[in-house]
Amino acid sequence: MESLIRVFHTYSCKEGDMYKLSNAELKSLLQEQLGDFLAASNDPMCVEKIMNDLDENHDGEVDFKEFVLLVATLTVACNDFFEGYSQN
Repeated sequence: MESLIRVFHTYSCKEGDMYKLSNAELKSLLQEQLGDFLAASNDPMCVEKIMNDLDENHDGEVDFKEFVLLVATLTVACNDFFEGYSQN
């Protein structure tokens, strides 16, 4: 949990509201922490789509609660992938 919180705040404090990720901060976090995931998507609008999906209150930023949804979704997707992979 501490690592998750630390990663969020490492990026959220770079500009603007230190408790929210701007689009640029989210993009930086995703590229540096999940670069392989972004590269595999082959979608140049991937970060913008993720931002739109996460930004539930439509304030143009991602707060920690919204960020945790991304982590949970990716965790479930990875689990589903590995469950399917181990069955083959």
